Amino acid sequence: MMFVEQGIKSENKFWKYIVGSIVIVLASTIGQIPLMGAVIYSAYQDNVAIPTDQNEILKVLDSNVTLFLIMISFVFAIIGIVFVLKFLHFQSLKEIITSREKIDWKRVFFSFFVWSLFSIGSTLLMYFANPSNFIFNFKLIPFLILFCIATLMIPIQTTCEELVFRGYLMQGFGNLAHNKWFPLVMTSVIFGVMHIFNPEVEKMGYIILVYYIGTGFLLGIITLMDEGMELSIGFHAANNLIGALLVTTDWSVFQTHSILIDTSEPTASIDIILPVILIYPILLFIFSKKYGWTNWKEKLTGTALLFNKIHE
Repeated sequence: MMFVEQGIKSENKFWKYIVGSIVIVLASTIGQIPLMGAVIYSAYQDNVAIPTDQNEILKVLDSNVTLFLIMISFVFAIIGIVFVLKFLHFQSLKEIITSREKIDWKRVFFSFFVWSLFSIGSTLLMYFANPSNFIFNFKLIPFLILFCIATLMIPIQTTCEELVFRGYLMQGFGNLAHNKWFPLVMTSVIFGVMHIFNPEVEKMGYIILVYYIGTGFLLGIITLMDEGMELSIGFHAANNLIGALLVTTDWSVFQTHSILIDTSEPTASIDIILPVILIYPILLFIFSKKYGWTNWKEKLTGTALLFNKIHE
């Protein structure tokens, strides 16, 4: 069976996805209580005002502690997803991950490996091209703590986002529209716009949404073409994990005890557009050759049938 069709059932009305999304957001909000509690306690101990943004939070909490506490909300969100699938949609978690009989972990690791190589290589190129823009920030103990937290928690965060956008909502919009292009467009745009409150947007302007929405389209395309989200899970985990470990800035959404600190002033330049118009198509080509993708038009824009009609 095709991936989107797994969620298209006559009893899966779109209102259920609205209710389910609210439940997932509420679960995530509950998961933010430990962070809020730690911030309030630390501010009280230091006799300072309770911070309201990330930069201020980092003044009262270590970045490793902050990262761990932020990630807890995604654990709660995944619990919310499982709850919604089981009691509202009567689906298994696997059904919103892949159309295969079981999750193909080789695909996850292949995608992770490919994008990790690119992320490390591009970071090294930037470093050697403009070394004056970077500060070597490696401190063994804080980095080892970061490595343990990031390796454990960031894949949970990225997988949670993939479950929501390329899994749950992809099938939800498929239920609504009964085609492929509408879920692809909607999940990609929503995914991009959800990043609008990131500090990167404040620094570089709304042009950076081209990158976020473009990344959403990439992840949606590889999910539809591959009939599962294993490749998008691997890509997203590599993108965030390698970024958190290798390089940070004082204005990015992840501020960590990374190996490098980028001190350059961010600008909305070709660096924002280049991945979308050049690097992502190359990645799609690599995946298409590796997994023998064909029939692109049908898989990306074709009709999505009701589950019971498929089996008539």
